[in-house]
Amino acid sequence: MKKSEIWQAVKFTLFSISAGIIQIGSYTLFYEVFHWAPWLAYLVSLILSVLWNFTFNRKYTFRSDADVKRSMLLVALFYVVFTPLSTWWTAALTGANPFTNAQASSEPLVNNYIVEAGTMLINFITEFLYQKFVVYRGTIDTNERARKAKEEA
Repeated sequence: MKKSEIWQAVKFTLFSISAGIIQIGSYTLFYEVFHWAPWLAYLVSLILSVLWNFTFNRKYTFRSDADVKRSMLLVALFYVVFTPLSTWWTAALTGANPFTNAQASSEPLVNNYIVEAGTMLINFITEFLYQKFVVYRGTIDTNERARKAKEEA
């Protein structure tokens, strides 16, 4: 593995951590303060973190000049699959009624924060691979920032 690929993974991890903070913070606000159902709190917090993560990873991690609309469409396609699956398993694992905050049983099957953390880990791994090998394939290190770095090296 080249040094640049390791640095790319590190940057993706750091930006994902910042997106994770946004996701957990907004999830906690929606779930604890507004008393939204776990799946709804997850869904809205996921959207917020995806928008944050997309912006920074395109510009700094993959340093791509790929068309923004095309790239966002490809990321949206990832989430067309990931979001319904993860929303479903969040509801199923927490034992929540998918349309209310009511539990199907007196105790959740799995603590909703454990489900949220596991889902974020799955998202982190699959999204990195998808962005690297699908969204930005052939356009990594092609933006102005990358070109300037190559000139200075």
